[in-house]
Parts: sequence; C-alpha cells; structure tokens
Amino acid sequence: MDLVTRVRQHFADSAKTKQTAAELLAPPIARAAELMVKCLLANGKILACGNGGSAADSQHFSAELLGRFERERPGLAAIALTTDTSTLTAIANDYDFEQVFSKQVQALGQANDLLLAISTSGQSKNVIAAVHAAHERDMQVVALTGKSGGKIATLLTNEDVHICVPSNTTTRIQEVHLLTLHCLCDGIDTLLMGAE
Repeated sequence: MDLVTRVRQHFADSAKTKQTAAELLAPPIARAAELMVKCLLANGKILACGNGGSAADSQHFSAELLGRFERERPGLAAIALTTDTSTLTAIANDYDFEQVFSKQVQALGQANDLLLAISTSGQSKNVIAAVHAAHERDMQVVALTGKSGGKIATLLTNEDVHICVPSNTTTRIQEVHLLTLHCLCDGIDTLLMGAE
C-alpha cells in the first residue's frame, strides 16, 4: 500500500469512527456542557488532567476557556493540571507519579468545581486517583475515555458524565476526544451567550 492510500484510509477510518460516535455521544456531550456551565455560573472552575496526548487535550481545553473559542467573551475558569513542571516533578519525586493530579485536586478543588478526566483507556492510574480525589471534594466528573471505559467507568456516579468513544484504537479515540472538546466549548458558549 502506498502512502497516499494509507493517508486516505486514515481519513476514512477517522470519519467512520466520528459518524459512529455522533449518535452515541451527542447526549452525554450536551449533558457535560450543561454541567460545566452550571459549575462556571456557580463561580466554580474546571480542572482538567490526562497523560500524553490527553495532557495536550487538557491544555487545549483550558486554553479555549481561558482565552476564547470562536466568539469573544470573558475568560472562563479552567486549569490544566498538566502544565506546572515543578509541581508535577515534586509530587512524582516526593510521593508517586500516581498522585500528580490527585494532590492538585485535593489542594485546588472545591465543591462547585468539576474535574475533566481524560484517558483513552480509562486505566490511567493517576487519572483514576484524580477521580477519587474529586469525589472526596464533592466535585462532579466528566470523563473522556475509549475502549470500554476501563476502571474509570466503574468509579463514576449518576452525577457524573461518561463520554466513552466506541473504538479500541488510541488514535481514533484521541481524534474523537478533540472533536468532543470542541463540542463542549461550543456548547458552553451557546449556553452562556445564545446561538449565533
């Protein structure tokens, strides 16, 4: 197979995964946007975490809220727990890498806040620990996963929202996660400012 054909196949596979996910994920994405707006209107903040590509997604989401998405509006309170290298390395060194997010949630999280927990497998130990910490702080959780949702799926309550991409391929899950984050940003802006 030549590279051009491989590239076309990636586009086709991505589009197919997104089409399959659209019907399944639209309701939980809408509910997640509503929870996030409720959090923000109550003077809460959204704490986001994940590893690798999911760390990048956490930062992307936070940047869209703090700055803007597609329309001008005041900045919205969001913190990516993946960006402070001094905090991350201190916690990993002094305690354990598993606690790099949960320690931050314990210190920064309040009852009106929300945790955005991103893990393509649902098995990331430090994200799982963050979910536990969020529940201990009476925070709601929006979890972005894939595959079967892993351990994270078993930890969520009826107050939380699980957005589980129907795929077993990490790249396809990450592609849908990015689209989901853009849908959340658009949903938040629409709920706060009305449709354009």
